[in-house]
Amino acid sequence: MEYDITTKPVFEGLNKISIEAVKKLSNHPWFNRTLCAVNGSLVRIGVFNGEFHWHVHELEDEFFLVLEGRLEIEMEGRAPVPLKPMEGLMVPKGIRHKTKAPTGATVLMVEQNTIVPTGS
Repeated sequence: MEYDITTKPVFEGLNKISIEAVKKLSNHPWFNRTLCAVNGSLVRIGVFNGEFHWHVHELEDEFFLVLEGRLEIEMEGRAPVPLKPMEGLMVPKGIRHKTKAPTGATVLMVEQNTIVPTGS
């Protein structure tokens, strides 16, 4: 599956951030945008419908917070973790994982600015 991923921040400091506006930046079933950079980290929004591939981030932790819909995070050797709105999960670096949103989800993510979203 192809994804629509942009890591350049959409908003600079002191600019109001609109999640609804960012959600309209793409009609791709799986896309994410970096909202802003904060002290070496990226705050990102993902609009997901479907399934991402298995991948790992060797050097960076990854935090997911579901804003809308439902997201399931599968991790190698662990039980899947289903998340509903206002629930989150931090996946530590080195853990192979994949995310699934069969009925769609809007997800806030926080990760280091060195991350490659598709995996190391």
